[in-house]
Amino acid sequence: MNHTPSQSRTFKRNTSLELSTWYMGILLTNLAEKKDTNGTFSLLEATLAPGNEPPPHVHSCEDELFYVLEGEFDMYVGEEAFNVNKGECIFLPKFKPHAFVIRSLRLRVLILYTPGGVEEAFRKMSSPAQNLEPPTEALTYSQSDLEQTARRFGEYGVQILSPEEVAEQLPLYPKPLPRSGKTD
Repeated sequence: MNHTPSQSRTFKRNTSLELSTWYMGILLTNLAEKKDTNGTFSLLEATLAPGNEPPPHVHSCEDELFYVLEGEFDMYVGEEAFNVNKGECIFLPKFKPHAFVIRSLRLRVLILYTPGGVEEAFRKMSSPAQNLEPPTEALTYSQSDLEQTARRFGEYGVQILSPEEVAEQLPLYPKPLPRSGKTD
């Protein structure tokens, strides 16, 4: 057994304004970052609403685990679909394409990334949170420049899937509604 002391330092944190940012309509709190854990993992708390879901994507560097604190969502992973509720977790291995759809008015989750580091991609485009709720006025993924998002996350080994890749790799993922200029 190796008894060499860890280079990491012990710390205690809770959800606070100082650790929180707003990103694409999401409240993110970095509870543990790569720099805190010698790169071993990062842990984020995220509060989202329907319509704030990230586009379908795949991680090449880290595994991901979601633990639901409040609400429910459907997770699409490859050729599988899971309904995930409060008190449940779902593990997403790297290289597995995935996407999710929020099924409650609010979703609050803990997200564990191992190894850590991808939290930096969020930080680069975040603004300091003004309170501990998601912003009421915010640009979401569906309204943003997906090419810019794809480039930024690509630097961290995350690939945003094209519509053709989604159809092939996530066959159960709901098809987006066609955009039309007509109003009823």
